Order: sequence, then C-alpha cells, then structure tokens
Amino acid sequence: MPVTRPTDGEYVCHGITWATGDPRLLLAPPPDGPLVYTEIMNQRLGFAVDTGRWCTGRYQFADTVRVEALACPNRAPTEQSDQCGRCFRQDEFRFAHRFHQDGNVPEALRQYMDQPHWLYLATFADGAPKVGTAAEPRKQSRLDEQGALIATYLAKSPDGRAVRHLEDAITRSLQMPQTVRASTKLKALANLTDLSTPSATHDHHVARAADALAAVDIPAILETWTPPAEGDRMRVADGVRMLYPHDLRDGEHGFTVVSCIGTQVLAVLDGDDEVNYVLDLGALKGRRITLGPFASPAAALQNSLF
Repeated sequence: MPVTRPTDGEYVCHGITWATGDPRLLLAPPPDGPLVYTEIMNQRLGFAVDTGRWCTGRYQFADTVRVEALACPNRAPTEQSDQCGRCFRQDEFRFAHRFHQDGNVPEALRQYMDQPHWLYLATFADGAPKVGTAAEPRKQSRLDEQGALIATYLAKSPDGRAVRHLEDAITRSLQMPQTVRASTKLKALANLTDLSTPSATHDHHVARAADALAAVDIPAILETWTPPAEGDRMRVADGVRMLYPHDLRDGEHGFTVVSCIGTQVLAVLDGDDEVNYVLDLGALKGRRITLGPFASPAAALQNSLF
C-alpha cells in the first residue's frame, strides 16, 4: 500500500483508517489507481468538499487472515449504504456481522472467521459503554479505530462464531449496546472535563461483564487495551476545546491535526493555537474532496467564541 503525501487534486475519501498502526486518511484518486494512505498527524489538511455521495469500494481477502480495502473501479455514486451495487455484491466481508446466524457465507470469510477472536468492552468519553469483537490480526487496530477512551479485552474465543454468540449474550444480559453513534463520541470528547468518571464507569461495566461471562462458564481475561499515543492530547481534560462549528460535508476547510482518537481529531486553525476544535473526519467518508490551500471561514469561527 502506498504511504505518501497526496498531491493537490480530487479524491474520493474513504475516511480514516488505523490499518497502518496510526491514523491515516484513505483516498481514492479518480479515475483509477490504488488507494493512498496519507498521514494526518501534525499535518495541515486543506480541502474543499463536493456535493453527493460516492462509493467507498469494498474489502477482499488477501489471504486467510488479512482483509484489504479496494477502491471502486468506477468511482460510482452510492446505491447501498457506502457502496455502489457492484462493490456491494462483490464485497467478501459484508456477511461478517451475521456469520454466526447464517452458514451460507463465502469460503474466504469462513476461513477468516475460523481464527481466534477477542471480545472487548469499550467506554467512551461520556461513560457510554459498548461490547464488540475483533479478529486476532485486528486485535489492536479494531479498538484504535473505535474512538474509545478506555477499553478492556474480556475474553478470547476460538473463532468468530463463538465470539459473536458471547457478544450477543452480553448485550442481552446487561442491555449493553454493540454500537455508539459517531455524533455521541464527538460531543463527549468535546465536553471531556473529568477522566475519573468514565474510568470508574468502565471498571463497573467490566466487572458486570466478567460476572456475566462467569455465569456461562467463560473465564474472563481482562487485558487492558493500550491506547495509541496519537490520542494522548485528546485524553487530557484541559485547555479550551469546542466542537468545530462547520459541516465538514460541505464547503472549504483548513486546519492542522494535533491529536486523534478513532476518527475524531483535535485540530488548530491557522494562526490560532488558543482554541482546539474537535471534529470527526469520518464525516468525509464517501465525499469527493479536493486537496489544496483551502482554509476554514475565519469570521464564523471567531464569532463562535462569543
């Protein structure tokens, strides 16, 4: 996979990925060519966003344990969720979330699911928990991309089917969700003032989950997830921070990324390092963006401080 600073110009944005071990913007250059993984940490991003939604390609299995992203060959408009019809039909990974309920899945997915999987519990900046799963090769990156403040691996399962049954069992017994909205994660990070509260809440939920696992004779491992250093500045509840007051899905924007948790970033504007703005680069997924010397509207940003 090429890891370069892309040249100015138009791209279909696939959002943020942690597949390389750090947060990168994943871009598809039209009309064709491989995806570009570009660094965002301590980089100035300037871009303009076009209207419409565009296909973000599909996933295929490079081998029995590794999944790779592919750009849409036609750079087509979306038809189903984030994909065009062709990419949706060819996506080898789209059956993963119902694998444990339906045995009619591609052989490549079956082999991927036959490897060990992890059950985890993640807690976000407002104390909201979720339970989730990760395949062994994705043990770290899966949690890195979630946008959690704290997380704990609860148990290791022999395969993807067993771990998803455990996930469903925790959801049923503890009424614990398996998803948290991106807007909820973003608002919580913008309002983070007390690290002790989400930490105590996380410990409480982990204890409940361990008891629930013990009730079905599953030993809890309780291994602490190590968060990436790129998010350290966002996890410190100090300084002036606020939500970025513009819609990233439209107009022109420019800022420097100084910290990142999941798809949410902390950014500073040109010539203004007194206020940190929290925004979700995941909002760019499926948008056509033009990279260049663009800037955020200064007047509106200044007015937002009063």
